[in-house]
Amino acid sequence: MSEPCAIGQAAFRFHGGIHPPECKDATRDRPIRDLPLQAKYVLPLQMHIGEAARPVVQVGDTVRRGQLLAQAADFVSASVHAPTSGLIAAMDEHPLPHPGGLSARAITLVADGADTPVEPLEPWPDYSQRSPLELRHRLREAGIVGLGGAVFPTAAKLATDGKTAVHTLVLNGAECEPFITCDDRLMRELPEEILDGARIILHLMGASRCLIGIEDNKPEAQHSLNQAACGDDRFTVVSVPTRYPAGGEKQLLKVLTGVEVPRGKRATHFGLLCLNVATVAAVYRAVVQGEPMIDRIVTVTGGGIVQPENFRVRIGTLMGAVVAAAGGYTVGTDRLLMGGPMMGFALLDDAVPVVKASNCLLALRPQDRPAEPPPAPCIRCSLCADACPADLLPQQLYWHARAKAFERAVDHHLFDCIECGVCTAVCPSHIPLVDYFRFAKTEVWAAEREKSKAHQAKQRFEFRNERLARIKAEREAALAKKRSALADKTPNAGVAQFEPNPVPQASADAAVEAARARAKARRALLEAEREQHPTAPEQEPPA
Repeated sequence: MSEPCAIGQAAFRFHGGIHPPECKDATRDRPIRDLPLQAKYVLPLQMHIGEAARPVVQVGDTVRRGQLLAQAADFVSASVHAPTSGLIAAMDEHPLPHPGGLSARAITLVADGADTPVEPLEPWPDYSQRSPLELRHRLREAGIVGLGGAVFPTAAKLATDGKTAVHTLVLNGAECEPFITCDDRLMRELPEEILDGARIILHLMGASRCLIGIEDNKPEAQHSLNQAACGDDRFTVVSVPTRYPAGGEKQLLKVLTGVEVPRGKRATHFGLLCLNVATVAAVYRAVVQGEPMIDRIVTVTGGGIVQPENFRVRIGTLMGAVVAAAGGYTVGTDRLLMGGPMMGFALLDDAVPVVKASNCLLALRPQDRPAEPPPAPCIRCSLCADACPADLLPQQLYWHARAKAFERAVDHHLFDCIECGVCTAVCPSHIPLVDYFRFAKTEVWAAEREKSKAHQAKQRFEFRNERLARIKAEREAALAKKRSALADKTPNAGVAQFEPNPVPQASADAAVEAARARAKARRALLEAEREQHPTAPEQEPPA
């Protein structure tokens, strides 16, 4: 084997950022363990950005592990598969892992304990013989989404417009948020799956090189991937300075390539494509082994967990069961977050399922987190703007969001906010800035939906009027055509054919004279009778 390849050093920096306490010691050396099979799984139909999946099973159906339960319903959508064999017990509303405790339609699967697999998708070990279209279709079939947090359907992300060729694949192994170590353990334990998945993406996109960005607080992961990549000069492992949020896509691209993706543009417009290391490992399993996405690695940690662990958890497992497998809660635990302390959100309870976006369950006690004093007025210190990695003006966004001037917030690039929480962390007035930004985004989205509904209603109304006018015009045209055909069949058709035949003038004059003579004779007869009978009533004799 060749000598270990050298690890590169990042040459660029991104704007802003902070270095919070890492808090990774509890799980960084805990190997990945498979969570035991559970009795019940709850699978929401929308565990991804885009349209909810469309169910293809019914209540009462018996299914096997890996069987398709819900089909991707749109271009931006992802399929859902059975995490084990069992019975479809319900298909109804169920609470989701959501900060507001929202519910949505989900499939409830009661396991039979046998864990019988379905016949897998056809393995493609020689994926180089497959076209990009075939590979993207396979990823869509397998329900692969981004596992770095965005859960954007991978097949849709790989479908470029064809105008710009992708030349560089960037693997995101930064894992910059405190407490989380699931990607670190994956890179240390299964580097070959990551690199094989990256090779599939390189073939699919026609890219020529791959940069793997890993924060410098993960030397073991850097060494593991560096060893596995030796012999393939397309791969370069790059050590990234530990600074949150180095794992943001635009921030990592700036650090590794120096390219700053501007507002309104995508990385692919500059020949770059960024994927999480766990995502490309799932790509490898889907393409080479024919396995759909039915599990993911989850870090279970925090002062509220008896024994923090890294588990491979099947999608749909209730979070309470995951915590129980880690020894349960410690005394005084009062908060459970999905995600890390910066970008995660608190859950109302643990009776919600692990979904494809669940990279961490963080249980905390009051002493494990800083005190939360009440917010004070903004002093316009600009610390939030100095620290914002997206180079925004958080204080201006805050004022507009608070005043519900959402159009002004959008004008200040509200949707460029990645909700990393840096502005909230540095705010001396303890204003929950990210909460305001999330509220503003939600209101803008709701307004857009209402506007879209009104536009659709207007289009339906106009289409109906056009349809009725078209039907009326068609009927009138048909009637005119029928009349024209009738006129063609009757040569003397028209008003003239109903007029009486003309009478000669001489005959008409004779008739008039005869009528006058008859009237004169009757008058003469009447006068004669009156002379003979002077008292008789006056009456006209019959004609």
